[in-house]
Amino acid sequence: MKNDGFTFNKRLQSFKYAFNGIRLLITKEHNAWIHCFAAICVIIAGFLFDLSRMEWIAVCIVIGAVLAAEAVNSSIEALADLVSPGYNEAVKRTKDLAAGAVLITAIAAAVAGAIIFVPKMIGMP
Repeated sequence: MKNDGFTFNKRLQSFKYAFNGIRLLITKEHNAWIHCFAAICVIIAGFLFDLSRMEWIAVCIVIGAVLAAEAVNSSIEALADLVSPGYNEAVKRTKDLAAGAVLITAIAAAVAGAIIFVPKMIGMP
């Protein structure tokens, strides 16, 4: 890929592509809908339980990580399906690994959420 140097217009165009990717993730990827629903629930709970600044930082990071992992997974799946429309063991392994990465991230987010919210739900300081 040829590098023609930095221009402001090219950077703006790259943001346009990135925001389109977010739009595609949210509107077309069913698993992302589940993650977005969970994120909305966590954000509402965060306001109800009056999270601290550090707790909000943790919540934002894990929500972002899960959605980013889902975007990468969806990208890998789309590209793999294009390159190899039929069954291919290497493609299956790649897609399973990418899905596993999303699951690991979601589990880590759930653990972080439990650490933050469970004490608040049971009245611990």
